[in-house]
Amino acid sequence: MIGWCKQLRGAFGASFLWLVCLIYFTQGFRSFVWTAVSYQLKDELKLSPSASQFVSSIAFFPWSVKPLYGIVSDCIPIKGRKRIPYLILATLFSFFPWLLLGTSEFLRTSKVQLMVLLTVQNLGSAMADVVIDAMIAEAVRLERALFAGDLQSISWMAMALGGICGSLLGGYALSNLRMDEIFLIFSVLPALQLASCHFVEEGSTVGKAFSKVSASNGTHLTIENFDMDSNFSNGKSKVGGASRRKKGQKDTNNRAIKSGDLQVLDKDGSSTPSLFQSLKSASYALFKAFRQPIILRPMAWFFLAHVTVPNLSTVMFYYQTEILNLEASFLGTARVLGWLGLMLGTFIYNQYMKNMRLRKILMWAHIGLAILSALDLVLVTRTNVSLGISDRGMVLYGSALADGINQFKFMPFLILSGQLCPPGIEGTLFALFMSINNLGSTVGSFVGAGLASALNISSGSFDNLPLGIGIQVICTFIPVAFLSLIPKEATGISA
Repeated sequence: MIGWCKQLRGAFGASFLWLVCLIYFTQGFRSFVWTAVSYQLKDELKLSPSASQFVSSIAFFPWSVKPLYGIVSDCIPIKGRKRIPYLILATLFSFFPWLLLGTSEFLRTSKVQLMVLLTVQNLGSAMADVVIDAMIAEAVRLERALFAGDLQSISWMAMALGGICGSLLGGYALSNLRMDEIFLIFSVLPALQLASCHFVEEGSTVGKAFSKVSASNGTHLTIENFDMDSNFSNGKSKVGGASRRKKGQKDTNNRAIKSGDLQVLDKDGSSTPSLFQSLKSASYALFKAFRQPIILRPMAWFFLAHVTVPNLSTVMFYYQTEILNLEASFLGTARVLGWLGLMLGTFIYNQYMKNMRLRKILMWAHIGLAILSALDLVLVTRTNVSLGISDRGMVLYGSALADGINQFKFMPFLILSGQLCPPGIEGTLFALFMSINNLGSTVGSFVGAGLASALNISSGSFDNLPLGIGIQVICTFIPVAFLSLIPKEATGISA
């Protein structure tokens, strides 16, 4: 392990490797502070479950427009640099909201101000996510491609470690620290990230990528030569890496937006495009690729799979804390089991499910999710008590199973996204696919908030929660009826 780390440090530089690990660790550790945000909305602002879910959905919207950040950073350099300046800007967006929330009680206890600051914070996190993906991809593609898998693995491990630590410490912090102290403690991480940005020389890690790609004539904004039939022939994928993606792990070779991908040659042969040409070419290429039925239909299914199933997670959080009286430390432990369940689900998928058709995998995933929702119905009707099953056991194992089964659904999305990306705009289009998935999740949260409001489910009033969960169970089967949108021959194999 030590020798492996030394090899990576020698290949990419200690400062660059530290920055990558820090950013991904911070992304995972966000569970530490967002646990506190959930309790802030419930206990301090006294919001109803539907109102709390509405605020959270608005705050996470910046994750739904990630391609915009990549296009802007590619087309609008700041002092000749396309990565580090935007990473610094993103870090400032991540840092100041937590600092302000930690020092101002008025901002913490005002719904509108809190929602605005949380949205700005997510804008910074999403932008940093896009920029660091691009930096990693450019580094491994043009500098040390031999270590591409290793760099992706270490970024995944950093995020997984951050998620587990954040979930464990989040519950402990809520029991022993004030809310303002939690926000200030978390702000230390973006502060470290901001300081670390100044030690990474873009010219030494990714700057040379710009000149090399600019000099290359092999990357263009075209999709005419893209043959989708070859991607599903004999049920085998010809795009590697996607099936090995775990939760939060970034497919940096696909998602990074290449500067050469968005470049348009002027008539005189110059490789420096105008701002208008770059933006126009990037937007046109995305639109032209996305409108193809072979791309549009599968992405429409994944979007529908989110929006047709009401997300009642915030309502269940209120029920678990108010009716079941589960403490924050226990819920943090449940989230840790969720991470472990997710990793187990990824292992099972890669070992035993890669040869299955994606339609079959997605069908069984939704059947599993419907069964888990039915278990929530058992919990809220207190049937588990009469059966001798504790509430804590139901929540713990339900969390692990839910994340594991959701991974069976998310892995096909990553695989299919990789298969559908035509040459030349892989990064931008893959980021668009991820944004569609995030947008669908956000809309599903809005639908869940609307359902809770329509059923008059509020803090202390959960009489209609069994009905809401029953509707959720039925809706879980709706996407199964539209599985014909998924390519029939697509499987989980990647070459």
